[in-house]
Amino acid sequence: MRIYSFPPVIDEQARVLILGTAPSVKSLEHGQFYGHPQNFMWRILYRLFSESEVDPVYENRLSYLHKHRLALWDVIESCEREGSLDVNIRDIVPQKLPDLIAQYPQLRCFAFNGAKAYDTFQKFYRGHECFRNITLLKLPSSSPIPTPRMRTLEDRVEAWSVIVPFTVT
Repeated sequence: MRIYSFPPVIDEQARVLILGTAPSVKSLEHGQFYGHPQNFMWRILYRLFSESEVDPVYENRLSYLHKHRLALWDVIESCEREGSLDVNIRDIVPQKLPDLIAQYPQLRCFAFNGAKAYDTFQKFYRGHECFRNITLLKLPSSSPIPTPRMRTLEDRVEAWSVIVPFTVT
């Protein structure tokens, strides 16, 4: 089944662009980035800025992103995928990230949500001149599935804390 990403959640204040791969089945059902309730992304982002409770209203979450100079998008514009696992992604059409950089030159950091997002970016854009002033951070996935190094939400919050300095300026 061919799936499509959502439009970016971004404004002129954004300094960090968080890039996933492509929306999960639950995210597509809800029409929201990180729409699966078990995904850690919203909990990670709220804890990075000392908030313990995630607002249940999606529009308020988006306002929270803007307040903290964060933006969301996916590296993949469209792809073929059954289910939600990144391992099943094929026939990728990448986002037009150079166009986004041209429109939002204030971005300073791309935070990749997991290895697949980072590797996909590298496949299509490695060495592209427009990204020379962008810090590229390959971060652990916000998926709740434990890995040898990322067992808990707290592990992920600590790893993702590297984006916070980019939001201050």
